[in-house]
Amino acid sequence: MEAPVVLTIDSAIDEIPVVSERLETLMSGARFSPEAVLDTQLAVEEAITNVIVHGYKQKGNEIRIACQLIDGAIVIRITDSAPPFNPLSLPTPDLDSDVNERRIGGLGIYLIRRVMDGVEYAYEGGNNVFTLTKKRS
Repeated sequence: MEAPVVLTIDSAIDEIPVVSERLETLMSGARFSPEAVLDTQLAVEEAITNVIVHGYKQKGNEIRIACQLIDGAIVIRITDSAPPFNPLSLPTPDLDSDVNERRIGGLGIYLIRRVMDGVEYAYEGGNNVFTLTKKRS
């Protein structure tokens, strides 16, 4: 098990590319497939966007991203101090219903669940902790 790579960013959308670049470097160096890298980048971008848009709703707040290689997988812990919210509590979207009848939102979390091998949420010490796991493929 390697030491985690930790990034701390501001709650601003323009910070997301920095995280994506670091993920690509870390995962490519650990021989993850290009598809696994893209899936992970997509999931992390979506999770961070949710924190910024729905959690903090403004710039000037801290988001901590810790990435660690463990037993052939990358584990990413996204930590924020926005109001408590478990994104996994959202209902699974009804993809068969008419687009005009669907509830707005919820597709991002659905997508994260589809592309990642593990998704967990915890509220620890006053922080939301969203953990994403992707196995090397």
